[in-house]
Amino acid sequence: MKELDLLLGGWLEREWFRADAGRRASFERLLEEQDTQIAAWLLYGARPDEPPLAQLVDEILSPQH
Repeated sequence: MKELDLLLGGWLEREWFRADAGRRASFERLLEEQDTQIAAWLLYGARPDEPPLAQLVDEILSPQH
């Protein structure tokens, strides 16, 4: 999905190199999910149950990033 590529790629380009091990692990964990689940979180307002993933989703969607 192009929209997911843009959101995830944008975070990766902006944040990966300054992200600590925990944020990197959360990003890698996010990528293990099915595209439909990631889309639900990033495009349709659903929330991950796992707090680190929820925090990462908020960060990816934040206009400051």
